Amino acid sequence: MADSKQLEQTATQIRRDIVRMVHGCQSGHPGGSLGCADYFTALYFDVMKRKEGFDMDGIGEDLFFLSNGHISPVFYATLARAGYFDPKELATFRQINSRLQGHPTTHEHLPGIRIASGSLGQGLSVALGAALAKKQNGDDNYVYALCGDGELEEGQNWEAIMAIPNLDVERLIVTVDWNGQQIDGPTKEVMDLGDLPAKFKAFKWQVIVLEQGNDIAAISAALKQAKEQAKPGSPVVILMKTVMGKGVDFMEGHHEWHGIAPNDEQLASALKQLPETSIGDY
Repeated sequence: MADSKQLEQTATQIRRDIVRMVHGCQSGHPGGSLGCADYFTALYFDVMKRKEGFDMDGIGEDLFFLSNGHISPVFYATLARAGYFDPKELATFRQINSRLQGHPTTHEHLPGIRIASGSLGQGLSVALGAALAKKQNGDDNYVYALCGDGELEEGQNWEAIMAIPNLDVERLIVTVDWNGQQIDGPTKEVMDLGDLPAKFKAFKWQVIVLEQGNDIAAISAALKQAKEQAKPGSPVVILMKTVMGKGVDFMEGHHEWHGIAPNDEQLASALKQLPETSIGDY
């Protein structure tokens, strides 16, 4: 595992970036972004195989697809801190003519972005296509995808979940941000997902339930375990229990912070809780 202190610093910096980005344009989705900062840190800085430069083919490296594209702040901050583009560009989030739109897009040609996402339910289908392409090309690298638990209300997810084992897909690892919150309230009140592990198992998936979804070391361990288990016809899903708004006390666990921006006073409070790092703000 990469240096744990450096990973923690990176996650904190990504969280600082998130709240500043959303505050700067008074628009965006901080809750889920903050909750997934540890996952993105573990994936990009410890687990995923990446190569120098960026191309859309992604041959010879691992691929990642963000299905719940509204949490673009954490994705953009991660890509910037991982060297895909200058972190100073984060200041343009959701501005006119910016490459950093509210939902990721491909026509902006932002390095690290391979699909437009945010229309919920589509990411697993794209990940399936990418995994099939890697299998056909003899490319033994992995495909990762992240989706939200509320997003699983979209039926296209379940078509992909059914298809993936039947197509003998290899090296596909899906993670669900299982925070129990969505835009209108707790998922149990809006559309109860029921026994989520049992549902995936019924579709012939291997299931890893990650209770510590905001612990970088635990996330890295779960992802590495999934890599060992991902076999043809036996894909792996990590059901990752996170806290929406993690790291900012007044946002934690509240669905209201799915898609609102902090005001000046709230930003100051958030940044006080997320101490400055040696990496530095953009």
